[in-house]
Parts: sequence; C-alpha cells; structure tokens
Amino acid sequence: MEILAASILTQFIRSIIESIYMFWETLWALGLGFMLSGAVQAFTSKSEMDKALGNHNPKTVVKASGLGAVSSSCSYAASAMAKSLFVKGADFISAIVFMFASTNLVIELGIVLVVLMGWQFMAAEFIGGPIMIMLLVILGSFFFTPTLIEAARSKLRKSSPSDSDLDEQSVNLEKQPWSVRLKSVSGWADAASYTMADLTMLRREMFFGYLIAGFLAVMVPVSFWNILFIPGNGIWTQIENAIIGPIIALLSFVCSIGNVPLAAALWHGGISFGGVISFIFADLIAMPLVLIYRKFYGGILTKRLFFVFWATMSTAGLIVDLIFSALKLVPSNHLSTITTAHFSWGYTTFLNILFIVILSVLYWLYKNRQRFGGSNAYAIDPICGMQVEKANAPAFAKFNDSTFYFCSDRCYKKFIVSPERFIEKDSNQIEQGESMASDTVIDPVCKMEIDPKTAAAHSTYNGTEYYFCNISCAQSFEQDPSKYV
Repeated sequence: MEILAASILTQFIRSIIESIYMFWETLWALGLGFMLSGAVQAFTSKSEMDKALGNHNPKTVVKASGLGAVSSSCSYAASAMAKSLFVKGADFISAIVFMFASTNLVIELGIVLVVLMGWQFMAAEFIGGPIMIMLLVILGSFFFTPTLIEAARSKLRKSSPSDSDLDEQSVNLEKQPWSVRLKSVSGWADAASYTMADLTMLRREMFFGYLIAGFLAVMVPVSFWNILFIPGNGIWTQIENAIIGPIIALLSFVCSIGNVPLAAALWHGGISFGGVISFIFADLIAMPLVLIYRKFYGGILTKRLFFVFWATMSTAGLIVDLIFSALKLVPSNHLSTITTAHFSWGYTTFLNILFIVILSVLYWLYKNRQRFGGSNAYAIDPICGMQVEKANAPAFAKFNDSTFYFCSDRCYKKFIVSPERFIEKDSNQIEQGESMASDTVIDPVCKMEIDPKTAAAHSTYNGTEYYFCNISCAQSFEQDPSKYV
C-alpha cells in the first residue's frame, strides 16, 4: 500500500512539473500574442459591426471573419458578442462566423501552437479555419430557418438593453482614425488595458488547460489512448479521430487558448493530426457554452447549433488532415515528451524574461490609464476583468449610483446575485452609498439596491410602485408578482 501511495504521489508531482514547464515553454508566446491582440483590439472600432453584418453573402462572411479575427476573445466573451450583434440586427450566420473567427483565427493561438506543437499545427489552424467557416455557412443556411432565427431574436430583444439605456458618453465612441490613435499615449493605454484584461479573463482557462494537460501526459497510459483513438486503420482512424475530437472538447470544460496544451497532450497520446485540429476548433462546444446557447436561443435552435458546429469542426479537421497527408506535411513525431522538464538558459528563458519585463510595463500603463488619457468609452468587467466597449457591452447594471458593464450575461448574473463581493469599496464610494441609502429601493426580483430615478423599469402592483434594475427583472415580476412581493 505504501509503495502504491508513493508511486501515485510521484506521478502527481511529475504531472505538476510537466504543467509548469509546459507553461514556461510558452510564456513568451502568450505574452507576445496577448500584446498584439490588445493593440489590434484597441485600434479597431467595433461600433459599426452590427450594421456591416446584415446578411451572409460571401463578401459579408469574409468581413465577419476579418472582424472576428481582430476581436480576439475568450469563448464566453465571443458568444456574448455574437449574441449582441445578432440582437442589434446582424445576420445570425454572420454573427456565428464572427464568433468562430474571434476564437480560432487569432494571433495568440497561432503563436502558442507553433511553440508547443510545431508550425504545421498553426498552418492547419489558419487553413482549416476558413474551411470550417465555409461549411458553417452552407450547413447553417439549411438548418437555421428564418422562423427559428426570428423567434430567438425576438426573445433576446425583450431582455437586452437598447442604446437609449446607455449614457451619451458611452455611445459616443472614439471617432479618431486608427493612425492618429496609434501615435497617442492614450491609445496605447487602452491597448495595455486590453492586454491585461485578456490575461485576467483567460487565467482560469489557461490554468486548468495546462494543469489537465500535465496530468493527461503523465498519468494516462498509452493503452487507454490506443483504445480511444483506434490507431492503424488508415482513413477510418482519421475519420474516427476527427469525430471524437469535438466530443473530448465538449467534456473537457476547457475552452479558448486553454485548449492548446490539452491538444498537445492528445497528440502525445496518439490522436491523428485531423483529430487535434477538430479538437482545437471545438472550443465553442464545451459544455458550459452549450448551456449558454440554450439560454440565449432556446432548446431547438441550440440542438441545431450543436449539430452544425460538431459537423463543421469534424469535417474541417478531416479535410485538413487529408490535405496535409497528401502534401506529406503531417509530423511523424507524436511528441514522446511535450516539454523538456528541466531549466536551461536557452532562448526561451531570455524571451520569457524580456516579455515579463514588457508585461510589467504594460501593467503599470494599465493601472495608470486614466492619467494618460485612456478612453472613457471602455470599462472593466468587475467579474472576469475583461475590458469592454460600453456601447457594445452585452449587459450592464447600476449599483450605488455607478454603472458596471459586462462581457457576457454569465458575468452579469454573477454580479447581480451579490454586487458587494465584486466592487472595490474605497472611502468615497462608501460615503456615496451611505448618502444615497435613504433614496434607494430594492429590486424585488434580484434584491439589488437601485435608485428609482435611474431604474430600467417600474411596475405597479396592489397600489405599490416597484422598481427594477433591468428589463428582465421587470418581465419576471409581471409574470407572477405574488412570487416576489
């Protein structure tokens, strides 16, 4: 028993060490990717996106792909942005294309793939992405019927804030051309804010991605992978692996860039080249996201979404596998080890030190962004730390005479349950809250404290006036007032 316990402990420690060195190997790539992504997001306005995506003809699909690629996001924020575009009038398929591109055709993903797995995987990602998008448009045209789409849009519009609910400063975004902002300190302060916000937002995905990958690489025996991936059957292995890749993504609960270390572990385990690519593509069908789609669009449309996503991800992975096999570009080495588990003074170490210094400077710039004139058109989501454009925020809430903006309904829901947990209360904020106490009321649905003057809605029941922080709470109240009074 003692020998078994010692063996398990040794394997556990080896798994942790593998995770740490995997992260160290890719640290500079993550830093470079997030820095470039932050700059692109800061100097590219999103305020007119919904007007540009009114259909899904080839020109619009290309435009949606390009806008998505420069709007690098985590999977949750991407799904929320797609929903926001859809509510404002964007074509449903174009909004979904935007979502695909903003998680799969992004800078940081490609850089980390090169460092951790090789250039072939980065090339496959950027070749397979457009293939997947074309398949999505074709299948979506058959399965996403106008009746289902309009029903979903109508449902979402009832509970979504309109531009009139936002303050004038939020809607008035920066109108300067990007070339002018590129030369300004305030523009770079916004870029630093995006970089730090993206790092904050994705810290959990990256932590669990590297941790799980380390355990898969060390503790899962080769015999298990051989049963799962059925090696040695030619085209049938390629088909089976491309189909099973998205299933693993569905059950892994890890999405966005956290998928890359997991993909490396699967490649180490023996999955085919196309299986790896379909797995990476499938970050948008991790189980938590499927549940979010169901809430956004309803059960019927979500089932069709899942089927179309799975079919396009698997098919794109298989097509890429066949192309790269025909060109003899598929790596023959399945990574006997993912990383070299020891420290050395190589180029990786020097690059890591350099980017740690640069990220420290960016963090300082981010903390002092208002001093350098950072734009008031942006806000930090108090839940996940993501920077969002106020005018395009999927949700917002008022609390203690302040407005808070969120990257997704997921963050918004967490906030309204207990706002105090997520707000840094300095002395000015506390004094402001105390001075308002006598003028505020409680939303009977979410129990949030609000000012009646700025309430999103109000309703009269049994001669008493009730106020609500958002339209959704008001609708819930009107359906069954006695439940909340």
